[in-house]
Amino acid sequence: MKKFDVVVVGARCAGAAAAFLLARAGARVLLVDKGSYGSDTLSTHALMRGAVLQLQRWNVLPTIETAGTTPVRSTTFSYTSQDVTVAIEPRYGVSTLYAPRRRVLDRALVDAAVASGAEVEYGVRIEDLIRDDHGRVRGVVANGRLPRLLEADTIIGADGLYSTVAHRVQSPMVVAGRHRTAVLYTYWQGLQVDGYYWRLSPGASMGAIPTNDDATCVFVSVTPSRFSNELGRDPLSAYRRWLREAAPAIDAQVDGATRTEPIRGFGGHAGFIKTSIGPGWALVGDAAYFKDPLTAHGITDALRDAELLVRAVLRGTTASLDEYEVTRLDLSRRLFEVTDEIASLSWTEDRIQSLHRTLSAEMSREVRTLAMLEPLPGPS
Repeated sequence: MKKFDVVVVGARCAGAAAAFLLARAGARVLLVDKGSYGSDTLSTHALMRGAVLQLQRWNVLPTIETAGTTPVRSTTFSYTSQDVTVAIEPRYGVSTLYAPRRRVLDRALVDAAVASGAEVEYGVRIEDLIRDDHGRVRGVVANGRLPRLLEADTIIGADGLYSTVAHRVQSPMVVAGRHRTAVLYTYWQGLQVDGYYWRLSPGASMGAIPTNDDATCVFVSVTPSRFSNELGRDPLSAYRRWLREAAPAIDAQVDGATRTEPIRGFGGHAGFIKTSIGPGWALVGDAAYFKDPLTAHGITDALRDAELLVRAVLRGTTASLDEYEVTRLDLSRRLFEVTDEIASLSWTEDRIQSLHRTLSAEMSREVRTLAMLEPLPGPS
């Protein structure tokens, strides 16, 4: 049995970021994932200012840029009566946003973790947790090439929405969402979309997000009942029908564009915030905090909480972990509540504009918190 300071379960953006920052600070880190290196996954891709600020500070942003990720310099909120376009003004050293494919972002963070000294293994599935006589988690039972025990002072579960670690520790629910949307999405080349574009209309809403390979991810969100009743056996027809309803102008552009990938779907999942710390364990990313993808804030949440958690783990006290949990909940609750209401797809135009103003204010507060953090230990 090899002993580590931290075993991180899940090598997507939250887990890879945590492993990278811990290893760069000198911790002995093992990062494991049941999938394969460089694979894609369901994602809205969009990074908000806080995430770009972090990637810039970590010196990971140049990798995102050189991968040909389309720069985003404005966001448009399209309502029934008007479009509101907001330029990305330079603040905290960030004047451009990005929406990298996950095969770009996750790989960049894993590579940074390896370069910082973390050990990384793919094809490893976590079967159970190891506890000491006092109930403290002290390792995992891993089933990869050979079943084995992996011992660590801290186990971080970054293994997604259906987290094995969260299930094994029976992490308590703090907040449960009431609403969810179901989504169909694909990628198009040849769309004339300038920046992030969100079209918000009751019953069906959509987003267009420029990403890599000169492609734009276009998703459409509907209620779960419509998804179940109207999807049928032809996802493309349902996708175009709902897109035409939500955003006729974008649908018309799609007629002249080239679809580069199949239609993919997600039936939706009610959001939640769970307790993210316990004796010998912690959760980060969707394992701890999931909200509807309609506001496209999930990656930003994941990177934010990964850094805040790492800071607490490095300090190594119960008080520091408790402080992390208080900060995480403070930054998350209002974002969660606003997103949950938006996901109802049932609001007036005045109400949705008010919700977006609140969302913007909360994201600004989040960025201010990140901007005030002292540099983490490790190379500058």
